[in-house]
Amino acid sequence: MTAREYDLIVIGAGPVGENVADRATQGGLSVVVVESELVGGECSYWACIPSKALLRPGAVLRAARRVKGAAEAVTGDVDVAATLVRRDELVHHWDDTSQVDWLSGAGIDLVRGHGRLTGEREVTVTGSDGTETQLSALHAVVVSTGSAALLPDIPGLRDAEPWTSREATGVRDVPASLAILGGGVVGAEMATLFTSFGTAVTVIARSGLLRGVEPFAGEAVAKALTDAGATVRTGVEVERVERGEDGVVLSLSDGSDVRAEQVLVATGRVPRTTDIGLEAVGLEPGSWLDVDDTLRVRGVDWLYAVGDVNHRALLTHQGKYQGRAAGDVIAARARAAEVDDRPWGAHVATADHSAVPQVVFTDPEVAAVGHTEESARAAGLGIRVLDYDLYWIAGASELADDYRGRARAIVDEERRVLVGATFVGQDVGEMLHAATIAIVGEVPIDRLWHAVPSYPTISEVWLRWLEEYGR
Repeated sequence: MTAREYDLIVIGAGPVGENVADRATQGGLSVVVVESELVGGECSYWACIPSKALLRPGAVLRAARRVKGAAEAVTGDVDVAATLVRRDELVHHWDDTSQVDWLSGAGIDLVRGHGRLTGEREVTVTGSDGTETQLSALHAVVVSTGSAALLPDIPGLRDAEPWTSREATGVRDVPASLAILGGGVVGAEMATLFTSFGTAVTVIARSGLLRGVEPFAGEAVAKALTDAGATVRTGVEVERVERGEDGVVLSLSDGSDVRAEQVLVATGRVPRTTDIGLEAVGLEPGSWLDVDDTLRVRGVDWLYAVGDVNHRALLTHQGKYQGRAAGDVIAARARAAEVDDRPWGAHVATADHSAVPQVVFTDPEVAAVGHTEESARAAGLGIRVLDYDLYWIAGASELADDYRGRARAIVDEERRVLVGATFVGQDVGEMLHAATIAIVGEVPIDRLWHAVPSYPTISEVWLRWLEEYGR
């Protein structure tokens, strides 16, 4: 066994771990990253990048068909083979050489293998050939191992060898029919994707699509999927799954069956903490890791958990935000420098609580940040809800001949600031950051009157919100 010592050990080399390592290195620390799969992690190879690469051709084609002059030029459907080739190019054919080169250039060491906590500030890495490397940290260890797909305890499901998001985004042979369990982001996006590929899609979502955002968003996506030929089943549960020679049969709680060539499970996530040695430091294997706002695990002052594993916001961009804060605070504590742990300070992840942005790349797109009406009222805020039909925005008519969409703003009446925004419609994802800035900056409504939206763009909805709100 070889032994090495660093200021910081990071377990997990996805985007989150990379950000922690980079910031800590810039702060003067020696850093090693441990990775058992590909450097770049889930987002780069099995989630964000491949899924958006696969979804884009369908989105472009739909946009073209909504504009006279372009619609007449569109003579075919999505070229599936070409789409898969593009996906392969964007994930570098699942080769992480460029990511490894980046680590090296940033001055960050890499140890490949499975890392486990084996003592205080100690990680033992087992390589694919069985060799062990013992790493010790002078200051901190960071767990950024991410999350994995949850397989619910449904009789027959595991034996049916279902797809998870990884198999869906890495698809080679597109099935003729696909049953999707779950109506969250993964389920809704994959339903949009495979419908654009010509697959007969059935979504089984007990409580509807896209819970957690405004209800009208999920309703709009469900309608679009139905209009595109998919089937959306709500109010029912899967009671049993059986795989036969011709595919799978899903028995539902209302007595009906759904038959498909393949089944995709998209019912949630679980932390990848089962086999990383948490028991060695008095924590429960397989648990989400509870952290303070500086991302330090409660009760273990040298251990940090960043990204999905802390269950604060299971989004790559939010994990990277946490990673920057964690890397900076670990470096500051190592130097015995002042720690700025005030809300919105340099060393905390305050945005996790009230300003988390997310874009769902369905048809229509859904972009949301901050509170929904329901969550704002549950938080005890006195709010005013501003709704606007995007059809009436001049800029929307430039995007599509019969644009359909809706935008909602949530205003905290006591402070007269925006605390939530939701946009539903074609190309609304690029509008979201303006709302995020307004919420994080707590920009007063009176000042927003002076932020003049360009004409004709869909951002004119900001003016319509203000007109509805009044001076």
